[in-house]
Amino acid sequence: MSNTPSDTISPAELRSIGLFGALSDEVLTHLAGTLSVQKPESGEVVFREGDDANAMFVVVGGEMEVLKKSKRGTEARVALLGPGDWFGEMSIVDIQPRSATVRALAPSRLLRVSAADLDALYRYDLRSYSLIVLNLARELSRRLRVADGILADLISNVLDHYLAGPGAS
Repeated sequence: MSNTPSDTISPAELRSIGLFGALSDEVLTHLAGTLSVQKPESGEVVFREGDDANAMFVVVGGEMEVLKKSKRGTEARVALLGPGDWFGEMSIVDIQPRSATVRALAPSRLLRVSAADLDALYRYDLRSYSLIVLNLARELSRRLRVADGILADLISNVLDHYLAGPGAS
């Protein structure tokens, strides 16, 4: 994944991303000067399920896929992400190994936000830190609601099939 000094992000680009919603121009300028940009190529893995983790990523450009392994070892795509989406935030919250693999589907541009970056923001501007944490919590809650809906549908379909008995279609 390329990461050269010329790979920067502007405050205006940050302003367009929901994670940074409601932050002041001063804080956006500060973040633009401190956060790093990475550019994975198509097919490149950003991280693998089980890897140690201490950073999340925001998709500035391109497309990413999130893959999760089943107990049998089969990888299944569980999400597609595009500009404005973010991933890896669970590592910021629970400090556990990566729960999924993320791979670029196209040449992409990612903003890396580490736990240390958030700690520095906490020290720089507590209000902005709080807004980002709240935005992370809102997205995690939204994703949990979606997963709950998928799980409820799956259970309902399995029960319907089981109760219909053999030979029913």
